[in-house]
Amino acid sequence: MKLAWIDLRGLDEPKAVAEEAMHVGIHGVLSDDPVLLNTIPPSVKRIGIVTEHTDAVLIGELRAAADVVVVDHRRMADWPDGGLSDGESAELGAYVVVDDHPSLEAACSWAARIGWTVVDFKDPTKIPLEIVLAAADEAEGRTVTVVHDLEEAEIVLGVLERGSDGVLLKPAGVGDATELVALTRASTPSLALEELEVTGITHIGLGERVCVDTCSYLGYDEGILVGSYAGGMILACSETHPLPYMPTRPFRVNAGAVHSYTLGPANRTRYLSELGSGSELLAVRTNGETRRVVVGRAKIETRPLLRIEARSAAGTSVDLVVQDDWHVRVLGPGAEVLNVTELKRGEKLAGLTIPQPRHVGYAVREFLLEK
Repeated sequence: MKLAWIDLRGLDEPKAVAEEAMHVGIHGVLSDDPVLLNTIPPSVKRIGIVTEHTDAVLIGELRAAADVVVVDHRRMADWPDGGLSDGESAELGAYVVVDDHPSLEAACSWAARIGWTVVDFKDPTKIPLEIVLAAADEAEGRTVTVVHDLEEAEIVLGVLERGSDGVLLKPAGVGDATELVALTRASTPSLALEELEVTGITHIGLGERVCVDTCSYLGYDEGILVGSYAGGMILACSETHPLPYMPTRPFRVNAGAVHSYTLGPANRTRYLSELGSGSELLAVRTNGETRRVVVGRAKIETRPLLRIEARSAAGTSVDLVVQDDWHVRVLGPGAEVLNVTELKRGEKLAGLTIPQPRHVGYAVREFLLEK
């Protein structure tokens, strides 16, 4: 789970921001005010911060109020045993401002050997963050990165695929904490794929089809869901598997005709014709696992087309129009790779039926007939 922490220092209305954050499920609240930390319920991690100038009295109060005390790394010599005093329940963490090579080395060192490391990078690139995450790759501790806005938070959470364990944001006001928590919870659901039985194959002549080139390599059992009807889609295979006379293109799906629907994040459908660089789709495996992928480009060309008709066990009609060529493939329920020009009636395909009708890609509760 990715962690969403907020920094309440210097805010005009810290209590109001804290109340909103707790309501939406924030994971941690950082402050240098022990009185404020004492108002935070135990369901939220209370993080006290000790800066270079925090006096001894305030340090004692923060130790008593906080679940974690993060200390400016230049003062970590005050804790030579690497922990807090006997009888204290608070955990110890390091706070490192990275603005040169020695501080970067310090961040790497603490991230590799302590329970909590909060890192504030002054370099606008993400190279120093990548270095710290690599140094802490096998460590048991958690690394939380300071971010300055929600856009940076989304980037930081995905750096090096694994990303930072969490982000620390000073909210601009009420509302930011809600969006920050939503970012850390962003995920794609598994889908209940079904066996679809082929009921018809028809050569239908020329038309425009779309190759979808993603910014990710796709797996052997992975593709995107495509269909003529919003109510049902077939799992179109990526060009990950070897083909005669041409190299593999593991990022590409020869998906279908321009009118076809495909499935994206948040259960929203898109026309293939709408896709372009920067669009988001769901990559889907035959076991139903999904992940978000970004489109690098959509390539539309005129080609002969083939219509595949199929039906679910419950009787839902599914239709897909693809390029009429042997190298275009769909996936079967057991990740079997099937060339579309060799499909026969009765063969089984992997697909999905979707009960809700669609309007501009969103599920709606109204009568809608597709044929």
